[in-house]
Amino acid sequence: MEGIKIIYLGIIIAILSSCSGKNPKSDYLFDETGISRENLENYLQRSVTMAEFLTVDPFCNDATYPDKERDVKLIQNIGAKFIGRSIYRWGDEEDFNDPCFLQNAKILVSKVHKNDPDVIFQAAIFEAITTEVNSIELPEWVFVEFGMPYEKRKFRYDEMLNRDGKYVDFWDKNSSVPDITRSETQMWFMFLAGTYMHIGCEALHLGQIALIGMEDRNYEHWGKMLDKIRGYARRHARRKWVLLDAHTPSGGMVVNGESLLDFNSFPLRIKEIPDKPQHSVLEMGYLDSFFGRSQGGITPSGWECESLPYLVEFDNFGVSDRPGEATIDSHYVWGYDEITWFCLQKEVYRKEWLRYAYDWILKHDPNGFLQMPVCRIMVTGDGQPVKKCHANTRTADFPHGLNLEETIKNIWLQ
Repeated sequence: MEGIKIIYLGIIIAILSSCSGKNPKSDYLFDETGISRENLENYLQRSVTMAEFLTVDPFCNDATYPDKERDVKLIQNIGAKFIGRSIYRWGDEEDFNDPCFLQNAKILVSKVHKNDPDVIFQAAIFEAITTEVNSIELPEWVFVEFGMPYEKRKFRYDEMLNRDGKYVDFWDKNSSVPDITRSETQMWFMFLAGTYMHIGCEALHLGQIALIGMEDRNYEHWGKMLDKIRGYARRHARRKWVLLDAHTPSGGMVVNGESLLDFNSFPLRIKEIPDKPQHSVLEMGYLDSFFGRSQGGITPSGWECESLPYLVEFDNFGVSDRPGEATIDSHYVWGYDEITWFCLQKEVYRKEWLRYAYDWILKHDPNGFLQMPVCRIMVTGDGQPVKKCHANTRTADFPHGLNLEETIKNIWLQ
């Protein structure tokens, strides 16, 4: 009898759950019609920056790579749902000619999805191109998306540049900001977006849209570009939708009351406390910080909001010529970019500051979500090599882990 009672109880619970509209697996669902605000925020709540997680050494017969298996376990352990910046190119576009570059990325995506099929991988399409794009052949499907007859040719770097020379060689010689008003740039972005969808990515970060849109009035060209990307996603993306975000210094990408983006993103903008060496805080209105500034409107998924949900992340851009000094009038934090400053702190303060930042954002702007720093490039200067800081638990065979894995997990569970 006891067994029968348990069965009946299970049936009753299932019926009640169905009647209340509560599906235990619905917290991360979306489809070709879009994503609800609740489910979007569920993803942002469990987001991490995991730069180049899907980028592996080009060995087609083996998708393993130092730390990759460890990182797969970390994703499962902490319950991460949104893996930010997991694959991108800042230069080095020739990697797309190596089939291993994408093949191994796809294998890693599959490994994570075996543990948790809800996980979203985000690729990034940045504000930088180099002459290496001249080595990449345009696939036929890109021409199809633009309604153009197929032409066997490679991308043309010069035709992605601003006609008046704006931001040409901006990053370095032969490394420029592409102009979104140029059709060649649009085809390049379509190639990147579709290619990343093909390996299983369901989100795209679009970088500094203001730089790329240097000549784009009222986001006219950006709007058409994003429509094409979403149209392609409805036919080819893993769940027929792709989440789009970008760095939005003006507060959003809103046209006639409609947001072109699913969510916004921006750096944290951390402020030093000059009389407390290496200590820093968050502050409403500091420099161009994003807190309280996310513009609302009707989203691509159809729901309306006064303030679009957004992510804030630890930015990385280098080291100043005054490392170790407070520079409250600049974007540097004690002379370093945000992620480098954070990773250089003592372990106790790192953990304290991560909890502080999470709680501060929740208190001051519930539309904002902290993207947890799991893996990101840091630059200390003084001739030191560029390296990555990892949140993984420190072990004998992984001595450079920052021991933040359990901290992040516990913050999310609080």
